[in-house]
Amino acid sequence: MRLPFSTSNKTAATSLRLQADTLAEAMPPLVTEAERIANTVAQGVHGRRRTGMGESFWQYRRFREGDTASSVDWRHSARSRHLFVRETENESAESVWLWRDGSPSMDYASDGAPQTKKDRATVLTLALASLLVQGGENVAALGSGFPPGTGRSAYRRIAHTLMDDPDETTKRLTLDSLPPPARLPRYAQIVLISDFLSPPEEIIARIKGYAADGIRGHLIQVLDPAEEDLPFTGRTEFEGIEDNLRLMIGRAERLRLGYHERLAQHRDQIMTAAQRINFTFATHRTDRPPHTALLALYGALSGAIEARRPPRSGG
Repeated sequence: MRLPFSTSNKTAATSLRLQADTLAEAMPPLVTEAERIANTVAQGVHGRRRTGMGESFWQYRRFREGDTASSVDWRHSARSRHLFVRETENESAESVWLWRDGSPSMDYASDGAPQTKKDRATVLTLALASLLVQGGENVAALGSGFPPGTGRSAYRRIAHTLMDDPDETTKRLTLDSLPPPARLPRYAQIVLISDFLSPPEEIIARIKGYAADGIRGHLIQVLDPAEEDLPFTGRTEFEGIEDNLRLMIGRAERLRLGYHERLAQHRDQIMTAAQRINFTFATHRTDRPPHTALLALYGALSGAIEARRPPRSGG
């Protein structure tokens, strides 16, 4: 009788699982906050769990924890030392890829803000991941190198991608102000959470790249209340976060009207481009409760997944 795993593979898998569980127990308060928010929002939505049966063949992928023996393509696996699962196009489409901007500008928090933009974006990302996992969706962190998965193991992988200090190979992806370019399965969903303060043409070019591959996207712009309102008065020094620029203004309140117009123009440019490629765009302030933003995002995401689900045959 041939075992599905070699002894060494089983030992390695067990070791990795134990490491993941140990790390999960030591997760910082942001994870707890995300779980609390997700559970609150979950009371108003209904999770879905689908069989994952697809219509047409998409690709083979390596067997991973959580897959069942019945999902293994034994004929294809017999040609290799590894087990492979026959993944259908519909299964591939039912994947959601999450990205949180980790660039230095996200570390900003004004005096009246409850947390930094990065912390709020992290909470929203993890809370969304928790909701999606509860609904049986396949989720992954964009740029992490891990394939989409279901269950708590997939959630932990996303949490560690966001919370752990990046190594040199992933630092460029996790600290970049733009989501990484990636070839995703056709009709996958992508969620991008950022302050989106990079030049609009760079942001638009990146999301158009996803749309060209048939990806449906959702953008959440997270801003600090001071970035929205520019409440400063009198002599004020502005200091760049991602560069060494400094600007001293004698009467900062004189900038407010022009600043609001420039911010609105910047936002409208991104929003218009997003709508043209069937992406959603929403804004969120860190001084507002995260529940409303999460509920709206989850609703838009669920609606898009439901709309792309093929109709059931038969009567």
